[in-house]
Amino acid sequence: MQILFVNNDGGGFADQIEIDPGTTVARLFEQRLPGRKAEDYLIRVNRQPASADQMLQAGDRVTMTPTKIEGARIAR
Repeated sequence: MQILFVNNDGGGFADQIEIDPGTTVARLFEQRLPGRKAEDYLIRVNRQPASADQMLQAGDRVTMTPTKIEGARIAR
């Protein structure tokens, strides 16, 4: 089945991707952003906050946006 995946990490991109039925948000995160921590990202499905165990449906719009930017420092 197809979903729209929007990766806002770095340059960012959006693309229709094929996933297996029964894929959860956590599984998609592991596949698309290996080695990263989910707690460092704002993850939404159809513009709503998503839980890790939420199963994705055909036509869903998934966005993964980092909340921490590497190299950024706190302004004083």
